[in-house]
Amino acid sequence: MLKHVLKQSTFYTSISCVFVFLLSCAGDLNSNRDHLVFRFNEYANLNTLDPAFSRTLQDNSACNQLFNGLVQLDENLNILPSIAKRWTISEDGLYYRFTLRKDVFFHKHKLFGKDATRSVVADDFTYSLNRLRDPDLAAPGSWVMNKVDDFKAINDSVFEIKLKQPFPAFIGLLTMKYCSVVPREIVEYYGNEFRSHPIGTGPFKFKRWEENIKLVFRKNELYFEKDEKGEQLPYLEAVAITFLPDKQSEFLEFAQGNIDFLNSLDASYKDELLTADGKLRTVYAQEINMIRGPYLNTEYLGFYLDSDVPEIRSKLIRKAINYGFDRKKMMIYMRNGIGNPANGGFIPIGLPGYSKDIGYTYKPEKAKQLIEQFKKETGIQDPEVTLNTTSNYLNFCEFIQRELQKAGLKINVDVMPEATLRSGRSNGKIDLFRSSWIADYLDAENYLSIFYSKNFAPFGSNYFHFKNQLFDSLYNKAFTITDIEKRKLLYTKMDSIAMAHAIMVPLYYDEVVRFTRKNVKGLGNNPINLLDLRYVTKD
Repeated sequence: MLKHVLKQSTFYTSISCVFVFLLSCAGDLNSNRDHLVFRFNEYANLNTLDPAFSRTLQDNSACNQLFNGLVQLDENLNILPSIAKRWTISEDGLYYRFTLRKDVFFHKHKLFGKDATRSVVADDFTYSLNRLRDPDLAAPGSWVMNKVDDFKAINDSVFEIKLKQPFPAFIGLLTMKYCSVVPREIVEYYGNEFRSHPIGTGPFKFKRWEENIKLVFRKNELYFEKDEKGEQLPYLEAVAITFLPDKQSEFLEFAQGNIDFLNSLDASYKDELLTADGKLRTVYAQEINMIRGPYLNTEYLGFYLDSDVPEIRSKLIRKAINYGFDRKKMMIYMRNGIGNPANGGFIPIGLPGYSKDIGYTYKPEKAKQLIEQFKKETGIQDPEVTLNTTSNYLNFCEFIQRELQKAGLKINVDVMPEATLRSGRSNGKIDLFRSSWIADYLDAENYLSIFYSKNFAPFGSNYFHFKNQLFDSLYNKAFTITDIEKRKLLYTKMDSIAMAHAIMVPLYYDEVVRFTRKNVKGLGNNPINLLDLRYVTKD
């Protein structure tokens, strides 16, 4: 009875929060055009609206509505013009020259003077990229500039970037929100508070942000992009975002029709919404659309190879864990078939270099044999390891725990907050951790950089402290090869080296799953799960 009362209380609290939100937005949103307001919840909250600090998926999706860069991605991850209408790359691969549009204006702000706006010029990119690599700012996106030697405005309409060495994936880096253009006068006026007073060039402009409560964007009447028929984008009048922190409450709001979009599949409601084979249940199929597609995200377990724990240092135990559980079964039970079992390497399906032949399949007898060999060689008769995870992935870790127990390995599962896990992983305080790697840019080098010896954490993303001379030489060689087919062979070889050392346990290659109300059109999907609302309409 108490549980029932608590559930009811949670439900009514969440409903009342949204009701209060709707009332408080009355001044921001015109109620007679409610069908042009796109509403969704961001349970993970936002850290910033400053693109230089936009490093989470949630921050990126918000900043994507407010800012533009030189180039952009379409839903098939093709690189297209944005503020740059065209570009050329020198034969030696060192010089990138961009010709800018002349019809791009910043969102209106009183600091721009009597016209309340001004056009974007090449010097704005000089300022924005200098800001990105300013050591005093310490922006997390500064690494994007690591291979850049210099950049300059040739004139108001031409911007040039010079690299230190050829890097075929560089143009993909420029699609990241880190590289968005920002106006000097606004940034310098607000300083650190630019994070909550953003001015960009995007399809929507900032209206109001009450942190942890709501965020409102309005249509940018000055936006430069048009659709195929010549109609100005975006179609929506406004975007309204709430921040209910509980995924089940978020799902209830969606089921009630209070929000238009759900960008997650959580264990708390997956069986309510989907069948075991990943189809919408009949009760929802009449009111909800499901959009599903590949996601450049590899979920994995990682080993810290400099650990003092013999089991972690042993390739036998690391391989045993890789062989010791059925990934396909795990995906059916834990994800209702959403996602692909990671029986290949670390590079996910959809990127050149992926191979289904270099990973591990379910071989329980092989796992037992490897554990017995470890016992014999070390004299440790009761091997055990501790696996650190967050609560969202507890069910996966407990599944692996049960399966490996059958093979003779004890796994203790330790649940901790995301921030604690991230810190421990970076500082070598955790021997075995659950993590994920989402593509920052569209080249498998992005995934393989995590194994490069010069990227040891905490100063880089090599959380494993893996060092291999052959891997490093191939990694460096890849930068000199512009032919994607030749780079693809190198990428597969590097991935196979990491897998042969079993420095991680790939779990699954994720899928983007989006749910919308039937009246939402034009949302689309993309393999980096970036929210693009330019073409969205509501009937």
